Amino acid sequence: MNPEEIIEAYENGERNLQPLLDKMGWKSWLGVAELGLVLDSDIVDFLYEKLSLAEKKVLELVKQRLAGSVSIDSIEEALEISRSPDTRDLSLEGRLRMERGLVFFERGEIEKARDDLTWAETRLKSVAKASRDHDISLLNKAAFHLSINEPMMALHVHGEISRTAGHANETIAISRVQAARIHLAFGQLFDAARCAFNSHAHAIISGQTELAVEAGAIFVEIASAHITEDAEKFADQILDAKPLSAGEEAPLLMVNPDDVYGVLEWCIDNAASGYSGFERPDLRTLVMLAKRLDRGEMFDELLSSPHEVEDALLAALCASISQGDLADKWTARVTEIMTLQGS
Repeated sequence: MNPEEIIEAYENGERNLQPLLDKMGWKSWLGVAELGLVLDSDIVDFLYEKLSLAEKKVLELVKQRLAGSVSIDSIEEALEISRSPDTRDLSLEGRLRMERGLVFFERGEIEKARDDLTWAETRLKSVAKASRDHDISLLNKAAFHLSINEPMMALHVHGEISRTAGHANETIAISRVQAARIHLAFGQLFDAARCAFNSHAHAIISGQTELAVEAGAIFVEIASAHITEDAEKFADQILDAKPLSAGEEAPLLMVNPDDVYGVLEWCIDNAASGYSGFERPDLRTLVMLAKRLDRGEMFDELLSSPHEVEDALLAALCASISQGDLADKWTARVTEIMTLQGS
C-alpha cells in the first residue's frame, strides 16, 4: 500500500480511506494530501479538515513551493504554529526547519542552510526516526553536502540510512544509487558495485522501476570488467559488507557472470515499453552494456524493429551490433531519422 493507491481508491469513489492509511502505517494524512496536490486531485479538499492547523500550514507551503513562491516569512509563520504550546508538533517543526534550510540554500546562504538541515535531521531522528520526513531530511542533507563539494560528508549521511533501521525501500534505493556514484568517483569499485546492487534490489521492492533500471545499469557497468566464473554470488558477498574504515583494504571486486547477466536481463525486460521516442537514453545505455558484454542477442526483438526507433543514436548503436542485411537496414534507418530531423 502506498499513497498513490489511496488517491486511486478515492478517484474510484472510495471514501472510507482510514483502513488504507492504517495499512500503510501512517498516522497523518499530510503526505497523501501533498501527493494529491502534485497530482491535482480533489482528495486534497476531502482531506483538508483531517489535518491539524500546523499540517494545514505545511500543506500551504507545499502549494507555494509547487508555484515557485515559497518564502522565509511563510515558513516562519508555520514554524510559529508548530512551536506554540496549543498546536506544538515537534516532527513538523523539524520538517519546517528542513524547508527553511532548502530556501536558504536556494538563496545561496550556505551556512544558514547547513544549520537548518542539520538541526532538522537531528530533530526528526529523535522524534520520528525512519519516518517519511526523516528519510527526506537525510536525502536532502546528503544532496546539500554533495552540491557544495563535500562528497565524504554526503557518504556519511547516506551511511546513516541503514537497510535494517526501518527506512523506506524507496529511500534506501535513492540513497544507494547516489552513494554508488560517489564511491565510483573515488575509484572504490567494490563499494560502488555494492551500493548500486542494493539500490537495484530495493528499487524493485518499492516498485520504482525506472530507478531499478538506472541502478542496475550502473551495477552492470561497474561489474562488466570484473566478471569471474567462480565468484561467490554478489548478494552473499555484500550481506555483511560495510563502508571501509580508515586504513582498511578494499575487497577485490569479483562478480559472478550470472549476477551481471541476470541484472542486465531484468533491466532490459523492464525498461520503458516500446522503442519509440526521440530520446531513449535508457535503451542506449543498455544496448552499450550488451555490446560490451558481447550479448547483443539480448536485444533481438529491438534489432528486428528498426522502423520503431526514432532516436538516431540508438539506431546507430543497433547498427553497430548488427551484421549483414540487418546492419544495412539500421544504417539506412539512421540516415532516415537524420533526414527527418533536418527537414
